[in-house]
Amino acid sequence: MYDAFFGLSDRPFQLTPDPRFWFDTATHRKAMAYLGYGLAQGEGFIVITGDIGAGKTTLVGHLMERIDPASLNAIRIVSTAVRAEDLLRIVADGLGVAPEGKSKAELLLAIERGLHAVARSGRRTLLVVDEAQALPVSALEELRMLSNFQAGGHAMLQIFLLGQPEFRERLNGSERLEQLRQRVIAIHHLDPMGADEIAAYVAHRLQVAGWQGRPVIADDACAAIHAASDGVPRRVNQVMTRALLHASVMQADTIDAALVAAVMADQGVELPAPVAPSVVVEPEEDAVAIAPPVEEAAPRAARHDEHALDARVATLEARIAEQDEALRRVLTLLMDWVEKDAVPEALRGAA
Repeated sequence: MYDAFFGLSDRPFQLTPDPRFWFDTATHRKAMAYLGYGLAQGEGFIVITGDIGAGKTTLVGHLMERIDPASLNAIRIVSTAVRAEDLLRIVADGLGVAPEGKSKAELLLAIERGLHAVARSGRRTLLVVDEAQALPVSALEELRMLSNFQAGGHAMLQIFLLGQPEFRERLNGSERLEQLRQRVIAIHHLDPMGADEIAAYVAHRLQVAGWQGRPVIADDACAAIHAASDGVPRRVNQVMTRALLHASVMQADTIDAALVAAVMADQGVELPAPVAPSVVVEPEEDAVAIAPPVEEAAPRAARHDEHALDARVATLEARIAEQDEALRRVLTLLMDWVEKDAVPEALRGAA
């Protein structure tokens, strides 16, 4: 809905990683520099870690677009707790070797032959493993063994591991991974964006999607977006998607701090924070309780509860009014589409 309202050719803040929207934040520039250094070495392991939504998968997509397939054969694996032998089968398949019915020894021999075949074509092989924190130690050990394959004194396989922060902690803290740790030639952790990077990030993604200046992004909006997202790219995308949708429903041409605050308030309504249980503290035997008489405390508590209830009712009524207004605008837009015979295919099918 909002892309048509603002004249955008695409949805700029979709959650699915898309290399077209790659943006060079300071931390992503460092990551690409480490990757460039590691690939130039042609051996060992490169490790990139980051929190959920930090842009690891987008980084891989950007790397894949820049790789020359004439010089580098890239195999990509998204790990979901793959066992060691299954991992070998995936690598063999990526090398064009049929893994069916082969024992572990046969798989290793087939992988080595596949790597030699790639090397004879003048290329190196890069194995990219995403979600590496899910791999068992046995699978990581198999990866280390694969990195031993050489031809003419040069490694035939280089391995790029991406994972969440716990993978880095596991790599540094496990004695069983000492040999793998010694083969890591480059490592970097993706940090969140700084507050000063939000405006450029938002503008870049909007421009890729055909932004012509609508909506206007107010100066105070970027600070609010950073506060709401902690600078994590995926969270920024979530906040901006909600803000664009809210602005289109309200027919607003400007996204400012007040609109972002309204969006976050709506999100709070959908996902209410849990209420902490009350704690009853039993007085010690020797303690002296100092409290107003019961006849004075009860009316005071009643007045407090009454004021709190009135305030809550007023807040709920204001939210209901705002939601009613938003619903009327949505229905108006739908009626306009029906009258112009421009109902989306998804809605026609549902009808």
